[in-house]
Amino acid sequence: MMTISFWRRLLDLLSPRTCVACGQRLTPSESVFCACCLTELPYTRFWLSPQDNPMARLFWGIIPIERAVALWFYEPHSESCNAIYDLKYRNSPTTGVELGVMVANYCSLNGSDFFDGIDAIVAVPLAPKRQRQRGYNQSQKIAEGVSQVTGIPIYNKVVRRTEFKSSQTHLTAWQRRDNVEDVFQLTDATAVHGKHLLLIDDVVTTGATVSSCARQLCQAGDVRISILSIGFVMH
Repeated sequence: MMTISFWRRLLDLLSPRTCVACGQRLTPSESVFCACCLTELPYTRFWLSPQDNPMARLFWGIIPIERAVALWFYEPHSESCNAIYDLKYRNSPTTGVELGVMVANYCSLNGSDFFDGIDAIVAVPLAPKRQRQRGYNQSQKIAEGVSQVTGIPIYNKVVRRTEFKSSQTHLTAWQRRDNVEDVFQLTDATAVHGKHLLLIDDVVTTGATVSSCARQLCQAGDVRISILSIGFVMH
């Protein structure tokens, strides 16, 4: 523990980290956000009712959803969403890992059983071209942080994204569904058959991308799905 603290302090001295919201220098014990900004984030608190909340209801009747949680409400151009921008557009994969650790810790508060019975984590995959451009899959990095906290294994090769049609950012709900229809392919049915999978994405808006990916995983048979994200767009 002392060794980790020493190296963190040394790295912070050589290359100071700053809060993504306010720009103030982070202390060695802080990550992504300073303590002050951390208290001001628009938390969803969905972990208090993971079976029934606005995010979980998006998937009712569409996929065999068990539980769903997002860390905070996503508002484009807000200070809290600078973390997502860093992760996706500013080449900061470590931000994803740290956000994964953060959301996993919140989902474990007060003895919460959110992770109980989950067999494996699956990060929503990027299309190969998109991943080459970015250098990494942001959802995979979040998954790595969640796995660090929970010890749940990550299944990296059970589903793949076959193509990237266009960004979801400026599309309507119906356009989003069409845009991700049939873009995922189950690649290892045996590995996920009969499993309870935690599907991780960075932001859930209409649920179209996650639902499309989940439907492919469910083709393996007897699959249950829980969903975890950093941001959730409230409608």
